[in-house]
Amino acid sequence: MPQIIISTESGSDLPQNLIDRYDFRVIPMHVIMDMQSYEDGSFPVEQVYDYYERTGKVPSTSAVNDHEYTQFWNRLREESPGCVIYHFTYSSLASSTNQSANIAVKGFQNVFVIDTLNVSGGCTAHMVASRSLIVKRIQEAERAGKIPDYAAIAKECQDLASRAVCHFVPGTLEYLRAGGRVSNAQYIGATLLNLKPLIEMVGGKLVATKKYRGSIPKICDRFFTDFLGKYRLDKSCLYLMYSKGLVESTLKHMAQKALEFGFKSYEYVMTGCVISCHGGKGAIGLAGILEE
Repeated sequence: MPQIIISTESGSDLPQNLIDRYDFRVIPMHVIMDMQSYEDGSFPVEQVYDYYERTGKVPSTSAVNDHEYTQFWNRLREESPGCVIYHFTYSSLASSTNQSANIAVKGFQNVFVIDTLNVSGGCTAHMVASRSLIVKRIQEAERAGKIPDYAAIAKECQDLASRAVCHFVPGTLEYLRAGGRVSNAQYIGATLLNLKPLIEMVGGKLVATKKYRGSIPKICDRFFTDFLGKYRLDKSCLYLMYSKGLVESTLKHMAQKALEFGFKSYEYVMTGCVISCHGGKGAIGLAGILEE
């Protein structure tokens, strides 16, 4: 039976403990500062914030290209000849990584590209659930003495994307304004009223659906109640998203809320350099998998 490898790009913000536990493989996206391209994860997130403070500009980001995917998968095949690779991409409607992966995959057999239709913690939730599904299907085939239908498993993983949900609230609109995603007028109005947009992943797109008024610590309980009131989630794990700059007390409070709402476990998902270029400091988010 060939080895199964599950991979993604760095925008999925996989926590290191999950990478180690499940042997996930990660290819870096890119952050551009001072006309120099850096691999996401090769430097501390604080450097993104320092760059903004120094220049008044947010770093630009770029996706993994098809040549990089080809090199990445060839390395995996050199390490594990004949392996089957399931690669989970950042939402195809939010980045060109999926398009690049689908170009590169034409040169490979038994490499399957799956569109998470999500970002950050939503990708993480989808990947962990998909891994459980892949293991289950492989074990079923082994017990039946059959060769697994790897393509059929990939389709099931793709279908599972519709059950991954993700909401987040930026801690500040500064980075969205500096990156041209909100106007100066919107920024000034929201800042004066202390408003923060709720961003939801809807059909693979980032959509602002409502606004909260107040600081992140003050809106945290309302955010939890709204998210968990909207969805019937699998209670095995809740993914607690945050960006550097969030106060420690709020991080602890999020974990407490997850347990209060009946989740068996939780995982912190800290945004990496690529996501932090867009969301800035002190953001919070939630992600999970809908019940079947």
